[in-house]
Amino acid sequence: MDISPTVVELELELHLVLSPERSIPVPARFSYGSHDPFAVHITFHLDTGAPVTWVFARELLVEGTFRACGQGDVRIWPTRAGRHSVLCFALTSPGGDALLEAPLPAVAAWLERAHRLVPPGSELSVLDLEGSLADLLA
Repeated sequence: MDISPTVVELELELHLVLSPERSIPVPARFSYGSHDPFAVHITFHLDTGAPVTWVFARELLVEGTFRACGQGDVRIWPTRAGRHSVLCFALTSPGGDALLEAPLPAVAAWLERAHRLVPPGSELSVLDLEGSLADLLA
């Protein structure tokens, strides 16, 4: 019986930056699963009642922990906020733009758990491509 996890999650409080002097907390859930091994999902729990989920490449998040990366809708970079290391997310959608900050050590530790679940470079081996193709053709 296989009892290994297939999803790793992290509940975290991010900060929505409104100005250099002001930000507000935004609860978020980071999720990574072997069922979708190339993607990370970040769900933001906003006061609007309906959570908002962004999905983007795990590789983009990994690179963003070391240097500025991304273009278009998702840009990520590490920086410092006072004495703390943070990871910045610049998100752009038709509804507007948002700059969020997450504690870098917590995100990096969660990524390590994701890498233990599906090591980088082995994503294709966990996908059941033949089963999925058979389902599509059935």
